[in-house]
Amino acid sequence: MTASVDTDIIAVAREQVLERGEGLSQEQLLQVLKLGDDRLAELLQLAHEVRMRWCGPEVEVEGIVSLKTGGCPEDCHFCSQSGRFPSPVRSAWLDIPGLVRSARETRATGATEFCIVAAVRGPDARLLSQVREGIKAIREDGNDIQIACSLGMLTQEQVDELVAMGVHRYNHNLETARSHFPNVVTTHTWEERWETLRMVREAGMEVCCGGIIGMGETVEQRAEFAAQLAELGPDECTMNFLIPQPGTPYEQYEVVEGRDALRTVAAFRLAMPRPLLRFSGGRELTFGDLGTKQGMLGGINAIIVGNYLTNLGRPAAQDLEMLDELKMPVKALNQTL
Repeated sequence: MTASVDTDIIAVAREQVLERGEGLSQEQLLQVLKLGDDRLAELLQLAHEVRMRWCGPEVEVEGIVSLKTGGCPEDCHFCSQSGRFPSPVRSAWLDIPGLVRSARETRATGATEFCIVAAVRGPDARLLSQVREGIKAIREDGNDIQIACSLGMLTQEQVDELVAMGVHRYNHNLETARSHFPNVVTTHTWEERWETLRMVREAGMEVCCGGIIGMGETVEQRAEFAAQLAELGPDECTMNFLIPQPGTPYEQYEVVEGRDALRTVAAFRLAMPRPLLRFSGGRELTFGDLGTKQGMLGGINAIIVGNYLTNLGRPAAQDLEMLDELKMPVKALNQTL
């Protein structure tokens, strides 16, 4: 007599991801994303169990700061910092004392990670000099927080320079599925981004890579994107949800429906059992307080606290209170999840 094979995707995921630590395939992720609302609670519970099994209970907290805002030459259709769109964001630079102050304030929240971000295609000599001076000043201030950077596409020489500065993680999002990318950005390619990530990984920096949900992609393309990220194997995956920005081509897009967003969070965890999965931009608008807690109990194990690059976030203390309420300890500095 032949044993029956369970084809229910949640039962399959329980065996494959929870028990064996093997992420779901693109086809399996599509099944997850098409589950009905009546299975959502069950799905989130499984994603939480996977996170606890393969990542543990701790949450990594990060703050971000924009060193160079606005005036970017690229045409990322979601971004108010593009100089190609009539958005209200104008070009501005943060000085070194401001960077040091921001890092100090971030460390005071209990965050272990401080990410320096610039709206550029890639860094020039001036920007890299600012980053170098900024990191030096942060260390001279007695701040031992881990420093990440997000400076666009890199050359091999620039990758090596960042390693020499002590940058331990580099953020460079693929943004969306490869098949959808040309609808989002036309001034560079998905493959150019992938090449930067390859160099970062080979140079020994940790890779942070994710994208934005809600940019007109199909559910099939969300499954494709999660599978492509899993193939990349990032140390951290950022999950942003589109905030329609005035003056950009996506300003009329609707915010992702909360249950679809939660299904997507769970699907990303089932695609990638082990990396940090970080709640990033758009979570306040898309999820609200209740949905944020559901997401934290649905596979998320890292958050950005404070404000984002061009949008206000929740007060850091409010997020830390939430983590305490959920009995999720904040990861201590110099520990590895």
